[in-house]
Amino acid sequence: MPVEINREAAEALSIEALSFLAGDPERLERFLSLSGLDPATIRLAASDPGFLAAVLEHFCSDESLLLAFSANTGRDPADVGKALRVLAAFDRDCEP
Repeated sequence: MPVEINREAAEALSIEALSFLAGDPERLERFLSLSGLDPATIRLAASDPGFLAAVLEHFCSDESLLLAFSANTGRDPADVGKALRVLAAFDRDCEP
């Protein structure tokens, strides 16, 4: 049975994914490098509504990372894509 993911659950999943990245310096460095962020600016970036979606986009673009996250957390890999769609739709709704 498909699991529905609301905005709150999508945000929680994204934060969990970010914590997963932060737990491994190599993974975090790759994310920071690809996103153009650095440790000093990540807190500021996290306040941007699109940041949580960007975290999930990062996971969706790297299958091995996605599968490692899923194995580590017990989450279905498809839930990451569902959460990304929820956050992306929310971001579009908030655009001026």
